[in-house]
Amino acid sequence: MFNEADGLRYYSFDYLQPMGVIHGIFTRHGGVSPAPWDSLNLGGTLGDERQNIIENRRRIFNVFGRPVESIFDVWQVHGTEIICADEPRPLNAPHQKADAILTNRPGISLFMRFADCVPILLYDPVKRVVGIVHAGWQGTVNKIAALTIRAMQKQYGSYPPYIFAGIGPSIGPDHYEVGPEVMTMVRKAFGETADLLISQKDRKPHFDLWKANILALNDEGVEHIILSSICTTCNSSDWYSHRGEHGRTGRFAAIIALSDQG
Repeated sequence: MFNEADGLRYYSFDYLQPMGVIHGIFTRHGGVSPAPWDSLNLGGTLGDERQNIIENRRRIFNVFGRPVESIFDVWQVHGTEIICADEPRPLNAPHQKADAILTNRPGISLFMRFADCVPILLYDPVKRVVGIVHAGWQGTVNKIAALTIRAMQKQYGSYPPYIFAGIGPSIGPDHYEVGPEVMTMVRKAFGETADLLISQKDRKPHFDLWKANILALNDEGVEHIILSSICTTCNSSDWYSHRGEHGRTGRFAAIIALSDQG
């Protein structure tokens, strides 16, 4: 569902709303960045001015009444590193490299940036753990989603059938054309099920990142999965799309945190 607050528009998952989970995946609207990053850009290495990004971040945190100082974000590198955060990242501290973050601390706001890659929000209502995953094609074939579920089990004692997963706006299967190298890696990673993830469009292979991550989560025992079914390339007027805008674009934000109640 879509929500609006303080001039910002964001997507949230219905099932998380009554559970005391603060979360949102923000559209590109309501910020201060000029074109081609207009306007709620959170990508800091794309040419936009730093003060614009700081202001955009402040606006997002204000929507939920969260202090910016509660942030824990990472340098996303399309890898499989997972961080369990016990305290916020000081704003002047360097970013750690990772593509998944978990926490069971209400005082921490997990934060990531996207522009076609798949945002996966996670919540365990029994152990009170939240997480966020960044899954591009590399993370998807290396099953970062599955590895994050295993980390939740190991670190927090989570039971996968109790975990809720939400797959947010990202590039859809009709637009994600891939080459032979990626095709080979998909087949190696998913075996016999790879044929379910690859389709032909205009005689060119396309990879379904959504379905691949759902399969990876299912294989770990996650049953409660909601797919937003919003393609960033189809809807680049609302979402940044690296492919749809030929690399000249910004990054939208996803945030998730535990409320003090619950």
